Amino acid sequence: MSICGWADLAIDYALPDFIETLFLSAKKIFSAAPANLLFMGAPALFVVLWSTGFIGAKMGLPHAEPATFLAIRFLAVATILAVVAWITKASWPDNHKEKAHIAAVGLLVHGIYLGGIFGGISLGVTAGDSALIVGMQPVLTAVLVGPILGEIVRARQWTGFVIGTVGVTLVSWRYIDDLDSTLTGVALCVVAVMGMSLGAIYQKRYCAQMNLLTGSCIQFLAAALFMVLIAGALEEGQIDWTGEFIFALGWLVVVLSLGAMTLLWLLVRAQAATQ
Repeated sequence: MSICGWADLAIDYALPDFIETLFLSAKKIFSAAPANLLFMGAPALFVVLWSTGFIGAKMGLPHAEPATFLAIRFLAVATILAVVAWITKASWPDNHKEKAHIAAVGLLVHGIYLGGIFGGISLGVTAGDSALIVGMQPVLTAVLVGPILGEIVRARQWTGFVIGTVGVTLVSWRYIDDLDSTLTGVALCVVAVMGMSLGAIYQKRYCAQMNLLTGSCIQFLAAALFMVLIAGALEEGQIDWTGEFIFALGWLVVVLSLGAMTLLWLLVRAQAATQ
């Protein structure tokens, strides 16, 4: 299969809608006139910004428990998005069923995914190892579309899934002597991958037409409420408001959740301008 074929497969099944929009925008930009050359580095910048989430988690988690940390982050992002949606008069979902579908995606791609990653890192999994585990998410999603959506899963996809599973096993083996904590963290990272994969499929099937601004607000709010429940049940809620924690929180809220999203909107606008 050609590179374009693999790219089309990823766009169809392996990436959440906001990533899909990014790649479609990037594809349009790369085929546009030379006047758009300044935008050619934007997709790479987005990937760099998104990857800093692992570093931000590593910086902030020594000062707050994972669910408490994420609850604050999600509430901050949801509040900002709600204000922007109100100012711009963005459209909200018309019925409760649509809102429930969007909230379910938020629980999976933010609550389960980021909750698993932050939980794993807090238990001793390195940021690099957690990123390695999460790296198998697109392949896992492509494999899951078979039994869930009835699509054909090709041999190359199964091969990628097996290779990814071997990689996760090797990572787990490093922590085999610490069964009570770090290996549990690896398991949480695996659960995170499952959450993101199922969320990507769910959003593709039920939330493909959602408004990016208001839909994201609902997703972050649902994930925030989920984290509040987890924190209330399992954590003490203590926060060490050091400069490092404030920087990590601000980075994750402003640069990652809002900055990367703004970059995405600029890419979408550039795509519309070249049509």
